[in-house]
Amino acid sequence: MGLLFFWTDVFFGHRVFGRAVGPFFVGGRVDTALHDRLIALLEPVLKEIGYELVEVEFVPGAGGGTLRIYIDHPDGIDVDDCADASHAVSDLLDANDPFPGAYALEVSSPGLDRILRTPEHFARFVDNRVKVELRVARDGRKRYTGMLRRTDGESIEMDVDNFSVSIKLAEIGRARLAPL
Repeated sequence: MGLLFFWTDVFFGHRVFGRAVGPFFVGGRVDTALHDRLIALLEPVLKEIGYELVEVEFVPGAGGGTLRIYIDHPDGIDVDDCADASHAVSDLLDANDPFPGAYALEVSSPGLDRILRTPEHFARFVDNRVKVELRVARDGRKRYTGMLRRTDGESIEMDVDNFSVSIKLAEIGRARLAPL
């Protein structure tokens, strides 16, 4: 399945959300507190209507930026699902006003190279090829791509370049599926 997008506006024509746009990057560093607040705010609403919140990200841009919400469902995601999720979170975002300034809301499927964020994500994709980027380099290496072999909820084990590599989830800055 390809990547599906539904956006509730790119500043001209539809709806642009309230006073938004403070990116997840503040002074060149990721604003994890904002990211975590958005996950806590959006996840229960999306779960209530049957969707899994895979990830949220903010991309700064002209006129403010774009808040991207990636959702999933066991039966897959189509444009109607993206529209339903967008409508479900719109008023919530307006009421909680997470950003100062204008921003566009975009709701999408996670795509084939979906982000792995939670221990459950890693458990679901054991025996799949993944790409992991560490927060801090280990022995001069920050990126690992290979087969995810196991997870115990606190760490993962991967086969990388014919070696077994164990990585604590807390060490991971970003991870995603890496299909061939």
